Amino acid sequence: MRGRTLLFLFGAAVLFILSRGALSSAAEPVPVVATLPVLKDLTEQIGGPYVKVQSLITGMESEHTYTPKPSDVLAVQKARLLIRIGLGLEVWVHSLIENANRSDLTMVTTSDGVPLLRDSSEQLHEEKEKTDRGQAFKERHTMGNPHIWLDPQNVKIMVRHITDGLIKVDPAHKSDYLRNQSLYIVQLEKLEREMKEKVGALKNRNIITHHPAWPYFARRFGFVIKGNILTQVGSEPSAKQLGALIKKMRKEKIKVIVSEPQLNPKVPQTLAEETGAKIVILSPLPGALPGTEHTLDLIRYNAETLIAALEASS
Repeated sequence: MRGRTLLFLFGAAVLFILSRGALSSAAEPVPVVATLPVLKDLTEQIGGPYVKVQSLITGMESEHTYTPKPSDVLAVQKARLLIRIGLGLEVWVHSLIENANRSDLTMVTTSDGVPLLRDSSEQLHEEKEKTDRGQAFKERHTMGNPHIWLDPQNVKIMVRHITDGLIKVDPAHKSDYLRNQSLYIVQLEKLEREMKEKVGALKNRNIITHHPAWPYFARRFGFVIKGNILTQVGSEPSAKQLGALIKKMRKEKIKVIVSEPQLNPKVPQTLAEETGAKIVILSPLPGALPGTEHTLDLIRYNAETLIAALEASS
C-alpha cells in the first residue's frame, strides 16, 4: 500500500512539474523582429501580450540607408518571426538574415497584395511632364514606391499579413489575433473618414515634399504633390533642378513644403527663403516626433499638421 502511495505521489509530482513547464512555455511571448517601427507597432497591436517585438531601426533613422548592428544579428537569431515591408526598401535585411544563419526563419512581407504607385506625378496628379527627377524616381522604384504604410487602406492589408504570420507561429492564440485585427481595422476606417472630411474643406491642397515618401498618403487623403526636392536619400538636387522647383512654386503659388526630421533641412530652408513658402515637419516613421509613437497617431498627426499649414497659407 505504501509503495502504491509513493508511486502515486511521484507521478503527481512529475505531472505538476510538467504542467508548470508547459504553462511557463505557453506564457512566453513570441519573439518577433520588425524592420521598421511602424511594423513593430502594428505587430504589437495585433499580438498584444503574446508577442515581444524589437524594431531594428528607430524613428530617427532612415529606412533607406540603415546599416545593421551586431545586436541585430542576435535579435534575428532569437526571433521566430520577421516582419518587413519588402519592395526593396530594406535592402540590408537579406545579409542580416544570412549572418544570423536563419534560413528557417518565418518571414512576413507586408507589401504583398498592396496596390502600388510607381510614379507620384503620373499616378496622382494632372502633371504630365516627364522631368529628369520624375524619371529617375520611376526607374529606382520599378517594384513600386515602398512607403505604403501612410495609407490606412494599405495598413489593413499589412495587418492581415501580420495576423496570418502570428497565427502560423502561434496558432494557440488565433482567436485573440483575429479579434485584435478586427478592432484595429475599425479604428483605421474611423481615422480615414475623419481626415478625409477635414481635407475636403481645403481650398488649396498643393504641396512640395522633401523626398518621395508621401504619394500613398496624398492619394488617400486628397493632397496634391507638385514636386519632390530629393529623388534619393543622401543626394542633393542640382542647381538646375532647384531653380526649376523655385520657378514652379512661384508660378503655381505653392506655399507649403513638407520636410522630415530624418533628412537634412538645408534645401527646404533655401526653398522657403526663395519662395516665401512655409515648412511643415512631418514624419514617415512613428516615434520621430512627439505623440507619433503609434501608427494611428502618426497618420493623424501628419494629416492634421498639414491641413493646418495649408489653411494658414490660403
